[in-house]
This record gives sequence, C-alpha cells and structure tokens, in this order.
Amino acid sequence: MTTAHEELVFADAFDGALDPEWTWLREHPGFWRLQDGLEIRVEPGVAPTVQNALLRPAPDRSAGTWAIEVTVYNHTHPIQQYEQAGITWYQNGEPVFKQVKELIDGDLYIIPGRKPMPTQSVRLRLVVTADSWEAQYRPEDEDQFHTADRGELPPPGDDQVSIQCYNGPENAEHWIRFQDFQIKRLC
Repeated sequence: MTTAHEELVFADAFDGALDPEWTWLREHPGFWRLQDGLEIRVEPGVAPTVQNALLRPAPDRSAGTWAIEVTVYNHTHPIQQYEQAGITWYQNGEPVFKQVKELIDGDLYIIPGRKPMPTQSVRLRLVVTADSWEAQYRPEDEDQFHTADRGELPPPGDDQVSIQCYNGPENAEHWIRFQDFQIKRLC
C-alpha cells in the first residue's frame, strides 16, 4: 500500500512510563523493563500462554487505513526454534494475526511471508483496513519498507494490538527491545 499522507495519532517511545492505555496480558513482573525502550524477556510458551504481552486498543479499522509500527531489536541472537518477537492483532481477546521476526530452522525470517531477516533490528509495519492486513518491514540501515505478505482480517470488533515475544529458551536469558511504537492514519 502506498500512501500520500501519514497522520501520527499515537506514539510511545517507552521512555519513562507506559501510556495508561497499555495493559499487560499475563504480566510477569521482573521480566520486563523500561531501558532505552521497552525490553521484554523472551520466555517459553506460545500464543495462548504468552507472558508479558503488552496490549492497547487498536484503531477503528472501519474508519480508514492504519499503520502500526515498532522497531524490534534482538539483544541476543535467537537459538530456540520459533523464538519470535513482534506485533500481534487481537480480536475479542484472542490472537488472530501476527507479524514477527522469527527463528525457523536456524534462520531469521519476517513472518508472514517468510522473508529472510539477518539484521539485529527491524522496523515492523502492519497496515490494516476494515478487511485486510499488509505486513511490511524495514531492516536496519534501510530507508524503504518491503511488503512481506498480505491477507484478510475478520470484520472489525473488539480489536487490540500487542507487542510481544515468545518461544524463548528454557535455560537462556534473551531480551527483546521494542522502540518507537506508533499508530498512524494513512490518507
């Protein structure tokens, strides 16, 4: 999706305190911190058991096209199959879609689309409309977003957007840094 104009409607640099509209899903105190952004320890588990998923109300998809962006930085190279971090879209309290940087068979990819992602950090951009999503990404040191994949979303409902990580190793301490979370209206 190419747009002529972007209007920033929300931004959080995670530089002191969390915005009051953020809520934790299965908060695990001591396994997240505000330090040069929001850092979350990658714990074992999958979507239904994820720890420290940070959620907020999503924009009303029936009212236009929106972009949700965040930079994801791996402090440690992932080692656990399917270890991942990124954006998850929730509807009625259930995860329905994710855009993540994920380790699969020893290599890092942007999922969906399975696009190779060898850099330590990446800017994720999820563009949503009333009935669709487009997963975009921009590796560190690049200026342009690339499209990883596109698909359909169920009709708007009680939508939330989350930043989260999961499938972490049992016996290693891996942290993900999330920076510069933004929601933009695309015109």
